[in-house]
Amino acid sequence: MDNRSAGLEIVAGYGHALGATSDGEGTNFALFSSHAEKVELCLFDETGQMEVARLALPEYTNEVWHGYVPGVKPGALYGYRVHGPYDPENGHRFNPNKLLVDPYARELVGEIKPSKANFGYEIDSPEKDLSFSTLDNAAYVPKCRILGASRPSDKERMDFRVPWAQTIVYETHVRGFTKLNPAVPEDLRGTFEGLGHPASVDYIRSLGVTSVELMPIQAFFDDNHLLDKGLRNYWGYNTIAFFAPAARYFGPRGAVGLKAMIRAFHDAGIEVILDVVYNHTAEGNELGPTLSMKGIDNFAYYRTMADTHRYYVNDTGTGNTVNTSHPRVLQMVMDSLRYWAEEFEVDGFRFDLGTILGREPQGFDRRGGFFDAVTQDPVLATRKLIGEPWDIGPGGYQVGGFPPGWAEWNDKYRDSCRDYWLDADNCAPDFAARLLGSGDIFDFSGRRPWTSVNFITAHDGFTLNDLVSYDHKHNEANQEGNNDGHNHNRSHGYGAEGPTDDPAINAVRERQRRNFLATLFFSHGTPMLVAGDEFGRSQMGNNNAYCQDNEVSWLHWENLPEGCHQLREFARKVIALRRAQPLLRRSNWRDGTLIDWFNHKGGPQRPEHWLGGNALTLRLHRSDLQQQAGVWSDILLIFNPENRDLQCRLPKTGGAGWVLELTTSDGQTGETTKEGQTRVIPARSMALFRRP
Repeated sequence: MDNRSAGLEIVAGYGHALGATSDGEGTNFALFSSHAEKVELCLFDETGQMEVARLALPEYTNEVWHGYVPGVKPGALYGYRVHGPYDPENGHRFNPNKLLVDPYARELVGEIKPSKANFGYEIDSPEKDLSFSTLDNAAYVPKCRILGASRPSDKERMDFRVPWAQTIVYETHVRGFTKLNPAVPEDLRGTFEGLGHPASVDYIRSLGVTSVELMPIQAFFDDNHLLDKGLRNYWGYNTIAFFAPAARYFGPRGAVGLKAMIRAFHDAGIEVILDVVYNHTAEGNELGPTLSMKGIDNFAYYRTMADTHRYYVNDTGTGNTVNTSHPRVLQMVMDSLRYWAEEFEVDGFRFDLGTILGREPQGFDRRGGFFDAVTQDPVLATRKLIGEPWDIGPGGYQVGGFPPGWAEWNDKYRDSCRDYWLDADNCAPDFAARLLGSGDIFDFSGRRPWTSVNFITAHDGFTLNDLVSYDHKHNEANQEGNNDGHNHNRSHGYGAEGPTDDPAINAVRERQRRNFLATLFFSHGTPMLVAGDEFGRSQMGNNNAYCQDNEVSWLHWENLPEGCHQLREFARKVIALRRAQPLLRRSNWRDGTLIDWFNHKGGPQRPEHWLGGNALTLRLHRSDLQQQAGVWSDILLIFNPENRDLQCRLPKTGGAGWVLELTTSDGQTGETTKEGQTRVIPARSMALFRRP
């Protein structure tokens, strides 16, 4: 204890649960670091600007430094300084001149401020990270806030579970969804409370979706290179504290507003799924800042190159990779997931670059430590688990490779559907497999069709409107020379690049938007719709708007053209049909459904037909549904991606004909066509028929 202790003393801890745990009269502090020589707790005044005490944690038990400080109560601000070797060549980057964020911090106060002091080395030195910085960074980093014990909620957790086979995911962004919404009070726009406002919740419920997937809301920082350009990290894939909500989304009620938002969705019968980033942190590579784990125990928390520990394994493409093979790091991730599931009542998680979490020293392992830990956990095993099954490391593409119980983003579905509606050569066989749930990829170990999370668009890439409005990306606003983002988008402007007044071009675009929406919701698997796609939101051709925290990314709600409202009603209709009709959302590949493919002449789809054109007719029939009122037991889906009208003969299947229930063209529905008769399926359109 030094002369800044302000009368406080630190004593042997009563335990070492990681993080800062208050009993109301004092606080126990515990920090994992297996290579540190000394850990100092720094306490700050209520402004976070003045350090009022610096106390060495006196106990070291099972690689955890810990101690108890009487009198330090909830609301107090703190950080750590960790002493040890500064030896980058051997993976160690200790520097006690750096105030560090507790990886278990429940709340952060303040933002990171750009400064040379945030780096563990002298950034102007020719030796770069081999040099040692003596600059103190306390004035430039956020402080951790101690929270009190969680109070029991006045409402019991709503233990509803949307069955996977009935799940419809709606991917959105807390800030972007509400920032321009005039129905949300101005002081709540862009906040958790704004998304939990009745105007937001009621709208999302009106679409018919069952589950909201929020882009990252764990505390993250803005990259210096973006701030220098006047930009910000909008998407949030730059986490620094896995337990702390992003304060930038706090409204008047702070973190309580987040809990209230989740409860508001639950009250509306809607699940909340978090997009979480446990694969890397905001500390970057060897030239990145020292903000938290890099200065606490770099060699344990991150994967380093086997031949030289100065450099990081970069399977994420962001500079570093979190080392979930280490038991304490794995514990941190598991503790974080349980905290969000229990404290905030989150219903599921989507794991960014999820392949990394299953990567062991020998490579990806679906039976690795992380997957085993989640599967046996009594809390997490009941939540929805969705993996993004790829990273840039060796063997990093693992679509279909995750263990039973997990769902996976299926980019094969995205690419196949885009190719199909572009009428690309020989794409019908793959499209057919994707339409029926991608059983060729996921049908093993009792996995179900819902395993495939189907999407046409996601936050990363073109919006649905831009997918049918641009031949090329237009990312100039990102100030990277339009070199960022995907180049192969499988998109098409149909004769114009971007907005046009040409009625013929706009008609084709409107039809293609409907084609994609109908395909998505009539496919087996779990559909994911991106917020705003239901009414034609545009990012003006930007397919990588990660840094556009402005009207490029925010949803626009006012002065929408009539076509936007019509598209939204179409989206509601196809979602409602999916929810009402089991044949459109099968829960099992072995449910007795009969599947028949026909060519446009009404005959069986033979091998030579699959490569002779892309027009398809699919019949789904399930006899056990015949006795259920309002439920269809027999349907036809006819697809015509070609740029010409097609005379399609309805197949003879021994029924009384077919009623046109829905078409993506401008035709009228409700008419009955006898079997064996022909019907025109207009160019670039699809039709859904049912039995009378």
